[in-house]
Amino acid sequence: MEDNYINEQKYLRAKKRVKAIKGFYGHLISYVLVNIFISAIIIFGITREENVSILDALSNFGVYSTWFFWGIGMFFHWLGVFGFSSLGFTKNWEDKKIKELMEQDRRKSTSLLKK
Repeated sequence: MEDNYINEQKYLRAKKRVKAIKGFYGHLISYVLVNIFISAIIIFGITREENVSILDALSNFGVYSTWFFWGIGMFFHWLGVFGFSSLGFTKNWEDKKIKELMEQDRRKSTSLLKK
């Protein structure tokens, strides 16, 4: 009976995690599509209104402002879903890096002794 409870809890946690990941990717798709649309409208408006070239319009901050500010929100959403461990700086990473650096130091010492 307790085993069923534990398995059900694992299932519910996994289901919640999948829902969070799915929500993030939905947000990411919306971010890209909506920002392409907004940027196109801004570029079109600038080129029509001010008689400037598309290249000049691309240098306008308004074209990128929603990408930038919504991108900050996307970053925090990503952190909320995947966490700091997705950046690679976990305890396991630290241990592996320490061993790697110790091995490099050992090889340097060995090569110096051979000379």
